[in-house]
Amino acid sequence: MEHSTRHTVIFTTLLCVVFSLAVSAVSVALRERQEENKTLDRIKNVLVVAGKLEPGESLGREEMRSRFESALEPRLVDLQTGLYVDGDPMAFDQRKAAKNPDTSRPAPNNASKVRRLPDQALVYLIRGENGAVAGYILPVEGMGLWSTLYGYLAIEPDTNTVRGITFYQHGETPGLGGEVDNPRWKALWPGRKVFDRRWEPRLAVIKGQAGPVEQDPYRVDGLSGATITSNGVTNLIRFWLGENGFGPYLAEMRRQES
Repeated sequence: MEHSTRHTVIFTTLLCVVFSLAVSAVSVALRERQEENKTLDRIKNVLVVAGKLEPGESLGREEMRSRFESALEPRLVDLQTGLYVDGDPMAFDQRKAAKNPDTSRPAPNNASKVRRLPDQALVYLIRGENGAVAGYILPVEGMGLWSTLYGYLAIEPDTNTVRGITFYQHGETPGLGGEVDNPRWKALWPGRKVFDRRWEPRLAVIKGQAGPVEQDPYRVDGLSGATITSNGVTNLIRFWLGENGFGPYLAEMRRQES
């Protein structure tokens, strides 16, 4: 009986070890694929907001990478100085950097409830056919009603005119705050202005309807029944385009152009 019990224990232990090794091997094997999928999802969203990929358009992995490399240039930026810094942009994880005390700093009190600011941020330059900068894509994030909204804002070379906006992750209520995903709402953004004449962020999502771009450049239609989410979008745009976000970078771009 004792021999049988010992045999059962040894067999069970060996079985657990074998399964543990198998699970670990699968996890390691899948990690590379997961990171690849994460990178491709980032590329897809950047292409969409740059206007280089139509919503719903399907591309293979290699075709998507090729389109990205031909139209966009990722760069790392020091948020405090606004200057480009060396490093591998595609290996940079801004959200991880913001959580690491060694690569971030506490954010000042802000309506978007951003807690920490990474020392560096990842931006994308939109390149025209002649190689000139045709726009900038900036990562933005901030609190909505139920969740943090993560997205990208694309602006024209003048650093003031909106080219497009997209949100790729959030937990807002479907049909209400979740309408930040609605192409019809996102189509209201191009042509709107971010800054006033003093280069202070002024763009806002209002309650109700805004006027045409030409007559009402600083306002965007609110999300029906989702005032808090609408305010959240206003707050995150103003925070990330302000002095604690990409304000110094955009000022540096204007300085270099002039």
